Amino acid sequence: APAPWPLQGAVRAAGTPPAVPGLRCPAPGAQVSLAVGCAMAGAARDAPAGEQEGHRLSVCSKLCYALGGAPNQVAGSAASFFLQIYLLDIAHITPFHASLVLFIGKASGAVTDPVAGFFISKSRWTKIGRLMPWVLACTPFTIVSYFFMWYLPPFVSGRVAWYLTFYCLFQALTTLFQVPYSALTMFLSTDQRDRDSATAYRMTMEVLGTLIGAALQGQIVASAHVSPHCTVNPSANTTDSWYDIPTTPDPSDPLSHQAKVYMIAAGVIAGVYLLGTVVLFLGVKERDDPYALNSDRAIPFCKGLALTMKHGPYVKLTASFLLISTAVQLEQGNFVLFCTHAAGLRNHFQYLVVTILVSAVVSVPFWQKFLQRFGKKCAACGISWMIPFAVMLVTIPNLILAYFVAFVSGLSIAASLLLPWSMLPDVVDNFRLQNPHGKGHETIFYSSYVFFTKMSAGIGLGISAAGLEFTGYKPGICRQSDDVILTLKLLIGAVPAILILLGLFILLFYPITEESRKETKLALEELRRSYQSTENSDSHKKDTSV
Repeated sequence: APAPWPLQGAVRAAGTPPAVPGLRCPAPGAQVSLAVGCAMAGAARDAPAGEQEGHRLSVCSKLCYALGGAPNQVAGSAASFFLQIYLLDIAHITPFHASLVLFIGKASGAVTDPVAGFFISKSRWTKIGRLMPWVLACTPFTIVSYFFMWYLPPFVSGRVAWYLTFYCLFQALTTLFQVPYSALTMFLSTDQRDRDSATAYRMTMEVLGTLIGAALQGQIVASAHVSPHCTVNPSANTTDSWYDIPTTPDPSDPLSHQAKVYMIAAGVIAGVYLLGTVVLFLGVKERDDPYALNSDRAIPFCKGLALTMKHGPYVKLTASFLLISTAVQLEQGNFVLFCTHAAGLRNHFQYLVVTILVSAVVSVPFWQKFLQRFGKKCAACGISWMIPFAVMLVTIPNLILAYFVAFVSGLSIAASLLLPWSMLPDVVDNFRLQNPHGKGHETIFYSSYVFFTKMSAGIGLGISAAGLEFTGYKPGICRQSDDVILTLKLLIGAVPAILILLGLFILLFYPITEESRKETKLALEELRRSYQSTENSDSHKKDTSV
């Protein structure tokens, strides 16, 4: 759909007088949501020269904002890479029950997203903001649920219910953290460059958090998955007795070495959670909605959700990255199992995981510069780089090739993490331009986006674990059957490749270009300046009358 009010020409230089640059009111009868901006066009004046500079984000604020979100990624990374193999080989629950835990847990987090968005959108402004209280309140409960998610209870029969309960709690609480935290991007600054820069800082730290989580967890728990019985070359030992050699002790012992190292890792990551939240609270100041008029009222949640689902750019962006994020989740959830049982890389999986994440951390600044120069849609092509190399690893399992694949996969994962969170503020701005008198819609966009991505990831992980159950996965043995190995290869190679290609195809129809993004930025700036001019004029009239 065409923009409600086209903007043409370059931005007027600072200090130039009177007219609103490039503003053209629509023809009579047109349905234009920004009529107030057109009505005030003649009275608009340029903002004071230092105003925007005074609101620019400092590097310290960006770093504190980025560090605040890292612990969520530290914990999420540890769960993504290691929870499935923990449930199968340490807790010794069946693949079917593991699939239930993973799917229902992700679904509970997904269902919490719109609920969190509903309550957060109705929150009142406090001394520390509207979003920050939610982040602070849920942190201690998140820490407790995370620790018990990795605790091996002394009973065996009720373990499925134990892990299902605490994983659902953890997913729901991380949602209550992530929704206000991610929506906070819109309340850091009015400048798109600042928001994009803060998003780049955030994604760098979140990928670094993902690296720290996987590295900490991998190094601490590596000894839990190493068995001297499984170092024999499987090609020379294909007897059934070798297949059935157990790699873990009796699962009824909660004080076993395997259980202890997982609890140590959980305690360390819980400490990181607390530290990150303190840094976020002390270093970031939340600003009220800079574009909302004082008379604006919050959009009712159901109405806002309906408007969100009808907003074309948002629907296309969400559908695209829903498929892409599912592919990434499948890679993360099955990579350790693939290395352990299908690629003969049992003793290298923790180093391969670290290679993936180091590559991702290093490449985030590169992708940020790339999307600034060539555009965000163009940068999406980098997500597809991992496809041919992942297929090569599946068909030719080789140690050197595995490290090269891990490096390239890190590049693609960084692009898939950075792009949606960099593009979502543009979608919110586009919606804001068409609905200027609404308020509180930001959390609806962010919560519904996280809802869809979590639900798709839960479905993907649930199906993959159910597939392992169907093909006969046996917990704790040295080598799985050929059907299980084939399933793991499909989950690492073919399935993610198809999902990524479908997601990139949908992204071709995403309508927000770099040019339209700049026009939206100019339009919102003029709307804000027009309102400020009107507000100052009204205030002056009141003072004069008094």
